[in-house]
Amino acid sequence: MELSRTTLGLAVGLAGTLFLGYCVYFDQQRRKDPLFKKKLRERREKAQHNASRSRTLGGPLPDMNDHEAMQRFFLQQIQLGEELLAAGDLEAGVEHLGQAVAVCGQTQQLLGVLQQTMPASIFHLLLKKLPEVSERLRASIKANGGTTLQEEDVE
Repeated sequence: MELSRTTLGLAVGLAGTLFLGYCVYFDQQRRKDPLFKKKLRERREKAQHNASRSRTLGGPLPDMNDHEAMQRFFLQQIQLGEELLAAGDLEAGVEHLGQAVAVCGQTQQLLGVLQQTMPASIFHLLLKKLPEVSERLRASIKANGGTTLQEEDVE
């Protein structure tokens, strides 16, 4: 039995129409579900919370043994810190600068530069926040199973 092009075209069109009808039908059923909006709202809130937490923490921590990844993370934290301070978000800006200081291999030199370039009040806020940020980074590294960065690792 040989199928003509017209018959084949009609069969493909009918199959496509049935598939679209199937999709529309089940989408309507899903949207009518009383728990759908609640689940959707919870999923969006969770995604928003994770995104804001990721922004606060500066994103995922890089591999501590990868020097280039650490350098990118360091520069990203400095840049985000400066941008947030310029925008007036002192708390988040100091948080990012604290993370940069915490992962920096030459902490004293970086603190010296920051002390000279930042207003004294913001620098003191950074010094107050630094132990908390360092501890949070250490805990995050341990939770991710990473190794800590020793001063000998960075030259």
